[in-house]
Amino acid sequence: MDLSLRRLVPRPPSASWFRVPWWRWAARIVAVIVGIVLLGSVLTFGQVWWVGRGDDRRVSDTLIVLGASQYDGRPSAILAARLDHALELYRAGVAPRIITVGGNQPGDRFTEAEASGSYLRDRGVPSSAVLVVPQGVDTLSSLTAVAGLMDSRQWRSAVVVTDRWHSLRSRAIAADLGVDAVTSPATAGPANRGFGTQIRYILREGVGYRFYQLFHRASPSAAHTPAV
Repeated sequence: MDLSLRRLVPRPPSASWFRVPWWRWAARIVAVIVGIVLLGSVLTFGQVWWVGRGDDRRVSDTLIVLGASQYDGRPSAILAARLDHALELYRAGVAPRIITVGGNQPGDRFTEAEASGSYLRDRGVPSSAVLVVPQGVDTLSSLTAVAGLMDSRQWRSAVVVTDRWHSLRSRAIAADLGVDAVTSPATAGPANRGFGTQIRYILREGVGYRFYQLFHRASPSAAHTPAV
């Protein structure tokens, strides 16, 4: 074999590599575990970024607008951006109806779903095409409520409208609930402004996605702190 080729062939570990104190073995094991965790984290955040950049507008039974904060019946800027995007999809014929979902905080007079429904009707969507589901305090409970409604109406497919970096987790939860879901995220609004804001969203959603995969539960309340 040519000497230059020999240099490219990895050498097997020597016997001395194995004859080391126990603490070196422990350090090696820790290093491998840390490496696996880091690699898995990078892949997860990459998934969040990749799915969030997609925009699937296939014709479906319904659009689902996931809730966000509202102020006495007025959608927040983040929620309004989602609703404006859903309105665009509805007018383009992507789906014949829009489901708005989301509960309220103690003391609120309106739910996120009700504020969203009023916003859409005020902009010309017929009342018959807006279905309000005033339930849900997180993504899992909201989509569980929507999946129950869809099942009762025999609707199977949906386009989920949320923020870009929330798309992966939302799609995964919807699929687990039996909804044939794709995502078409809003690209306007505060959730998409600034590099730092988007990085925080990606990191938070990466953690939330893996938590859901492991436990099939909603993320702890601390993970719901808004990034903006």
